[in-house]
Amino acid sequence: MKQRTQTSWTGTLSLEKPLLLPAAHDALSASLIEQSGFSAYVVGGFPLLAARHALPDLGLAAFGEMQVGIRDIMSASSLPLLVDADDGYGDVKNVIRTIQTYETMGVQALFIEDQVSPKRCGHLDGKEIVSQKVMTDKLRAAAESKINPETFLLARTDARAVYGLDEALRRAEAYLKAGADGIFIEAPQSVAELEQIGTAFDVPQMANMLEGGGRTPILSPADLGELGFAMVAYPVSLIFRIVKTMQQALQDLKAEKLNLDGEGVNFADFKEILGFNEWSRLEKIYSNK
Repeated sequence: MKQRTQTSWTGTLSLEKPLLLPAAHDALSASLIEQSGFSAYVVGGFPLLAARHALPDLGLAAFGEMQVGIRDIMSASSLPLLVDADDGYGDVKNVIRTIQTYETMGVQALFIEDQVSPKRCGHLDGKEIVSQKVMTDKLRAAAESKINPETFLLARTDARAVYGLDEALRRAEAYLKAGADGIFIEAPQSVAELEQIGTAFDVPQMANMLEGGGRTPILSPADLGELGFAMVAYPVSLIFRIVKTMQQALQDLKAEKLNLDGEGVNFADFKEILGFNEWSRLEKIYSNK
């Protein structure tokens, strides 16, 4: 179990401009993110559901299942993290429980969204959103019920895909008034829209770079920072590459291509990644070997 960082999310945002947030889908990916020198990471429902349950992000898992997965991920990294809290998993009382549970686990930042349950990945068709009042009630409940006043509450709106960008911007303003600390407008569809969003609010905003078929143009972190985004999330960068690598490895094995040396990390490197030497040292100390 890694010792949790005490840095607030606001403090973390000051470390990089913009703050890069690769998505961890399991404990090993969270550990590798930290070993690679990143300052923070995000846990999204899309990769977590895929890795843990082999399920699509269509509202098929409840809060308890997601919470257990996130707890496992957090155990492997001391970095601050942003957690996808979906729609809060119900009404205002569920939102309060969700926020407070994640706070007690050591989560520094969360985002909740305005989709109708069961929600779906923000880059899929068929989304519906709740009324503005339903979402502002949830945000007000979350903001007023936080255990730690420094817990960062990011409000996500999927209104762009349903009603257009103007409605997304209008909702974002209402969500800030309800108590959100930052804004996440999901799935803008052009650079011009990213430019408009990035300059619309004087609060931290997040851009979501979903490669391989997402609806938002992929820009460099420097460009997104220039547009005004404080955070840039990469929700599928790791899991998409991992899936492709596993598929290729399985195809090789099926074809009896057994010359696998050099195609992955070696045994010694993998033991180092997992902390084998440190665990062996502790074993020797406390068992007098």
